Amino acid sequence: MSNVPVLKCENLCKSYQAGKAVLDGFNLTIEPGRIVGLLGPNGCGKSTFLKLVCGLLVPDGGKIEIEGKERSEESNLLISFLPERTYFDSRSKVSELISLFDDFYADFDRAVAEKMMNDLHIPLDAKLKTLSKGMKEKVQLIMVMSRKAKLYLLDEPIGGVDPASREYILNTIISNYNPEASIIITTHLIADIEPVLDDFAFMTYGGNIVRMGNADTVREATGKTLDELFREEFRC
Repeated sequence: MSNVPVLKCENLCKSYQAGKAVLDGFNLTIEPGRIVGLLGPNGCGKSTFLKLVCGLLVPDGGKIEIEGKERSEESNLLISFLPERTYFDSRSKVSELISLFDDFYADFDRAVAEKMMNDLHIPLDAKLKTLSKGMKEKVQLIMVMSRKAKLYLLDEPIGGVDPASREYILNTIISNYNPEASIIITTHLIADIEPVLDDFAFMTYGGNIVRMGNADTVREATGKTLDELFREEFRC
C-alpha cells in the first residue's frame, strides 16, 4: 500500500461573499485505505469542502493534492463523488444510466452495479421519475460505488434512505471499494455510520476541525460513542 496520502489539503480557503469565510485555513490529510467521517453541523462547510476536492468549486487559497499531485482535471479520474442532491435526468431509465457510466468511466464495473440494483429490488427498466426519493438516492450511490476509484466522496449517502436499507448500503460502501482507496463520508446520522468508520473529524463553522482521530482509539479512551462525543461538542 502506498505511503502517499490519497488526499492532502493545506490552508484551504473559500468564501462565497466578502468577509464570510466558509473555509478559512482548512487542513486535512487522508491516508490510503481509510473510511473517514467528516462530521459537523449543517452549514459548517462539509459540502463545500467535497466540491473543492472534486473540482466543482475553485478555492480562494490553499492547496489540494490527490495522491501526491496537485489537484487537476486528471484528478477527477481518481475521484467518485456522491452529491447530496440527485442530479440524474429523471427521464432516464436505470439501465441507461448504467450504460452512460460504463461508457464514460473506464473504472466502472457494470456487473457490480446491476447486482446491487437487483439486491435492492430496483428494476433496470424503471425510469427515475417513477422511483421514490429514497430509491433515487440508492441508484445514485450504487453508480458511485460501482467505480474502482481511489477517493470516494459521499455527501449524506444515507440521508433519505429508509432504515431497513441502511445496513445494506453501509455494507456496500465498506465491501465495494479498492483497499488502497479511501472514503470520506459526511452525515448527520452519526450513530448509523459509526460502525464503518476508521477515523473521524469534527468540523465546525469556518472550516475548523475541533477534534479528530482514530474512531476505536477515541471510543476506548473516553468510553463514549462518536455520536455521544459529537452531541457534547456541538451542544446548543
